[in-house]
Amino acid sequence: MVGGLDAGAVPFNPDGWGPPDSSTTTADANNNNLPLNVPFAPFSRSEKLGRIADWTRNFNNAARSKNPSDSVFDFSNDDSFPASADDDSSFRLVDGKPPPKPRFGPKWRFQQQRQLPQRRDEEVEAKRREAEKERARRDRQYHQNRSNANQTRREAAVFKSSVDIQPEWNMLDQIPFSAFSKLSFSVPEPPEDLLLCGALEFYDRSYDRVAPKNERRLERFKNRNFFKVTTTDDPVIRRLANEDKATVFATDAILSTLMCAPRSVYSWDIVVQRVGNKLFFDKRDGSQLDFLSVHETSQEPLPEAKDDINSAYSLGVEAAFINQNFSQQVLIREGDKVTFDEPNPFANEGEEVASVAYRYRRWKLDDDMYLVARCEVQSVVEVNKQRSFLTLNALNEFDPKYSGLDWRRKLETQRGAVLATELKNNANKLAKWTSQALLAGADMMKLGYVSRVHPRDHFNHVILSVVGYKPREFAAQINLNTSNMWGIVKSIVDLCMKLNEGKYVLVKDPTKPQVRIYEVPPDAFENDYVEEPLPEDEQVQPPSEEANGGEENAVEEKVEEKEVDAQA
Repeated sequence: MVGGLDAGAVPFNPDGWGPPDSSTTTADANNNNLPLNVPFAPFSRSEKLGRIADWTRNFNNAARSKNPSDSVFDFSNDDSFPASADDDSSFRLVDGKPPPKPRFGPKWRFQQQRQLPQRRDEEVEAKRREAEKERARRDRQYHQNRSNANQTRREAAVFKSSVDIQPEWNMLDQIPFSAFSKLSFSVPEPPEDLLLCGALEFYDRSYDRVAPKNERRLERFKNRNFFKVTTTDDPVIRRLANEDKATVFATDAILSTLMCAPRSVYSWDIVVQRVGNKLFFDKRDGSQLDFLSVHETSQEPLPEAKDDINSAYSLGVEAAFINQNFSQQVLIREGDKVTFDEPNPFANEGEEVASVAYRYRRWKLDDDMYLVARCEVQSVVEVNKQRSFLTLNALNEFDPKYSGLDWRRKLETQRGAVLATELKNNANKLAKWTSQALLAGADMMKLGYVSRVHPRDHFNHVILSVVGYKPREFAAQINLNTSNMWGIVKSIVDLCMKLNEGKYVLVKDPTKPQVRIYEVPPDAFENDYVEEPLPEDEQVQPPSEEANGGEENAVEEKVEEKEVDAQA
C-alpha cells in the first residue's frame, strides 16, 4: 500500500486571506519541502484573468507582445526560482522548425508572426463578431438607400420663386401639401365632350420598332406653330363662359399642375380670377408651366449657372424643344388628316400648325358647379377600324452621369430600370403627363426616349425608343390616384369660390412643400404692369413658423424667364 502524502504544515493567517507575512518557523522550514519566500500574486476584480496554467506559450520570440493578463502568473523573471531560470535558458525543443505557412488565402497574407492556437469557443466568438459587423454594415447601407427617397430635398439655394412677391400683395392663406394627401373626390365618368377643334395626323407605327442600334435623328419643325394659350385668351372658352356652360374654366396643363402639386419641387404659380360667379384659372405669359422640368425630383443637384447647358432653366427649354419636335416627327406627315367640328381656334388662315386637337370637356363638381377644361391630344391611330387618340411626350437624357444609367446600353436589356430611374428623377413631370392623358381621354400615351448625340451638344438629338402605355394602367403603376387628384382640385375650387371678386395668385413655395394664396392688384401681370426687382431686404417674407423668426424664405426674381424661347 502506498504511504500517505505529506502536505506539510499549512500556516494559519488570522488577519486575512493568503499566507501570512512571516508564517514559517525554522522548524517548519526544515520540515517543509517548499522554497522560502515564494511571492504571492495579488489581483483585483477589474483585472482579466488568463489561464491558470498555460503550457502552450512560447517565449522564443521576445519581440512578440505579451498578453498583459498573463503577467500576473509569470514568475520566469523572479529571483525565487533561480534553478528553474537556468533550466529554461538551457532548454531547447527537439523540433525547432517553424510551422509551415499557408501559400494561399488572403486571410493569411499579413499574419507573419506565430500565434497562439485559439480555443474553439474563441474561434466561434470571433466568427460571430465578424458576422454581426457584416450584418450591421448591410443594414446601414440598406437603411441609407431607403432613406434617400425621404431625405431632405436638394439645397433650397438653387430654387427660386417663379414670381416676385410684391409688397402690395396680401397673403390670404397657405396650404401644406400634407393636407392634399388626405383629399378624395370622385367625378362622374365619362365627362361630357362639348366641342372638338383642330386636326390630327396619324401615328407612324414604324417608330415602335426604333431601338438604340437603329436610332433616328430628331428633326426640327421650325415652320409649324405651337400655341400655349391661357384660359381667358381662348375664344372658345370665352364663348362657353358667355353661354353659362360651366362655373370653373381651366386648361389641362393648369389642372395637371394642381393635381400633381404634392410631387412638385420647383416653384410655380397660377393666376385665379373671380368674375361674378365664375372662376378662371390662368397662367402668366412666360410662366413655368410653359417649360418642362428635368430632374426635378432627383437628389443630384444641377448646375446653378443659368447659362450652363445642364442648368434647370436650360434643360427646361431643351425639353420643351424636344417634345414639340418629337410630337411631330412620329407622325405620317403626308397622309390623311382627321378633322373635327371646328379648325384650330388659334391659327390664322393658311398658317401651318402642329398636329393637335383640342377637346373641351365638362366635369360635374357639384349640383350647380361644372368645370370645363381644354385638353390636348397630338395624334390618332386606327385599330380594328376604331380610332384611338394618342398623347406624345418625350423623356430626354442629357448626361448619363447624372442619372447613372446609359440609355444606349440599358434600354434594350433593362428598360424597366431606365423607367424606374426616370420615375425617381422626374416624378412630377411623368405624373402631369399621365393626368393630362386621363383628362383628354386618350387611349394611349406614347413615351419617347430622346438623348443627345453628345453630352455636351444640346442642339442635336436622337430618338432611341418609343414605348406605349395605357394611361390608367400607367397611373396605377406610378401610384397616381385619380380620386386624390380631383380632391385637390375640388378643395382649391371651393376655397377660391369663397373669395371676393378680384385677382389672386397661387404660388408654390420654393423651399417648402406648401402653396400660398395672394390677393394681387387687378392690373397685375398685364402688359402695363411692370414687376420691378426688389432688394432682398425689401422683399416680402412669409410668416415664420418659429417664435424666434424661423428660417428666412426670401424669394428671388426670375426676370430673364419672362419670354418663351420655343426654339431655344
